[in-house]
Amino acid sequence: MEVVIRRAVVADAPEILALQKLAYYDEAVLYNAFEMPPLTETVEEIEAEFVDHIFLKAVAGDKLVGSVRARMIEDDTCYVGRLAVHPEHQGHHTGTGLMIEIDKYFPEAKKFALYTGYKSTRNIHIYEKLGYRVADRRELAPDVFLLFMVKAARQPVPGRVSRV
Repeated sequence: MEVVIRRAVVADAPEILALQKLAYYDEAVLYNAFEMPPLTETVEEIEAEFVDHIFLKAVAGDKLVGSVRARMIEDDTCYVGRLAVHPEHQGHHTGTGLMIEIDKYFPEAKKFALYTGYKSTRNIHIYEKLGYRVADRRELAPDVFLLFMVKAARQPVPGRVSRV
């Protein structure tokens, strides 16, 4: 079934949260961190982010299978966060499609930035294929790190995405 990427609306918040919790569960297991923000965030917190974030959703038929959000921050940087892909759609370019598409919503950005866990090798690989490079490593706790990854804007990346 074809996956279509389109802009999400506030009414999508409950479904985005449910998907996010499902998608981030494996990350929580990997880090033994079940209190991570993607798992503890509330519908109200997501709804509030619609004020200054753009949310995209990936839909297969009538099922939400992916989401991502982004916003502009200081220094003409677009911060991308909470990429979530349904486990059944991981490895099928849904996340890559969302990442490629979100860039298009921020033509004023000079660079894009995100955080990912240091053990999240699959995510790191996807981000590197999209042009992101590790710019910093931030320690959260002894032997627990987040990688801060950055890429220059408008780097050509391959991808076939339907936009609605």
